[in-house]
Amino acid sequence: LAQMGVPPPYWAFAWAGGQALARFVLDHPEWVRGKRVLDFGSGSGLVGIAAAKAGAEHIVSADIDKFAMAAIALNIAANGVAIEAVSEDLIGSARVWDVILVGDMCYERPLAERLLAWLTARAVASVTVLLGDPGRSYFPKSGVAKLETYNVQVSRELEDREIRETGVYRLSGGD
Repeated sequence: LAQMGVPPPYWAFAWAGGQALARFVLDHPEWVRGKRVLDFGSGSGLVGIAAAKAGAEHIVSADIDKFAMAAIALNIAANGVAIEAVSEDLIGSARVWDVILVGDMCYERPLAERLLAWLTARAVASVTVLLGDPGRSYFPKSGVAKLETYNVQVSRELEDREIRETGVYRLSGGD
């Protein structure tokens, strides 16, 4: 990609929200142990791999980027975990999960609005929705409860600082 003058894709970085969410899942495996888990907007598969290592029963790592699928496959193999990787837009999907994990996806208004409407409906239907976010512009201002805060080391190339205070939240499914 660099040879073609194309900047690195979003999935190629461990964004602060995903790092915090992965750490939370490893620190608190009871949230995913024995459960069906969706790692939405998976990128490199970091959060799904954390869920697998924390004892999730079945994990789906989903990302719409085909390059991300290659990275997820390599990272699954490198970590010796069993994860189903899918390259499709699952927003609006009726597939059943016990837990949906979403790291750092509220960076763009149209995506955030569409995603949060679907996630809220899932939360209303008793799905546990956990969000990792470092204060992105379109993160919900209500309907979330902060579970944990992490100081995450990030790249100054991507962020305006080297450490981002990043929260892990549970979406309540209502205001």
